[in-house]
Amino acid sequence: MGRQELSEHPRTTKSRGYEMRKRADDVGRTRRRIVEAAVELHGTAGPALTSIAAIAERAGVTRLTVYRHFPDETALFQACSGHWMSQQKLPAPEKWSAIEDPLERLRVGLADLYRFYRDAEQMLTLVARDAHAIPQPIRAAREAITKQHLAVLTAAWPPPANPLRQAAVAHAASFTTWRSLCRDQALTNPQAVDLMTTLVQTLH
Repeated sequence: MGRQELSEHPRTTKSRGYEMRKRADDVGRTRRRIVEAAVELHGTAGPALTSIAAIAERAGVTRLTVYRHFPDETALFQACSGHWMSQQKLPAPEKWSAIEDPLERLRVGLADLYRFYRDAEQMLTLVARDAHAIPQPIRAAREAITKQHLAVLTAAWPPPANPLRQAAVAHAASFTTWRSLCRDQALTNPQAVDLMTTLVQTLH
């Protein structure tokens, strides 16, 4: 009997380990379905019109399951934002900062931003429209990224800072400016970059 127990123990341990891994995999897959469903709805209906019930239906789970994985809005939005950003080619301010000439840095940075805005236009438009429905920590994180971009774009100019130039750079780097120029006025990205760079250049 002792030999049988000893021989069966490793199999029992392996079986338990397999069950735990399978359970963890199932949880991970369910979580991913929920996040992907939320991202899809945010990018089509918009955050303000995306309910937990709609997310649950799209993911094929219950509302309780959604809440079990994401107990509050902030947790869900953080997961959605991280997942969506991982699928994008994001602007690369670390590459802009290697350019010493301030106007050339601005030109390269705006071209990078405008490329991203065009690629992600639908999601960015809906997120901007529904900013009131986005949890404050997520809005704060987005604002921090914007401030980082502006800091890099303006850092190459020697002090003292020119308030008009700072404002013009902030205006040029805005998603709403890109939409105005490239959607409302039908400019191409390079034309919009040239226009904004020329504007900033006039502000000595």
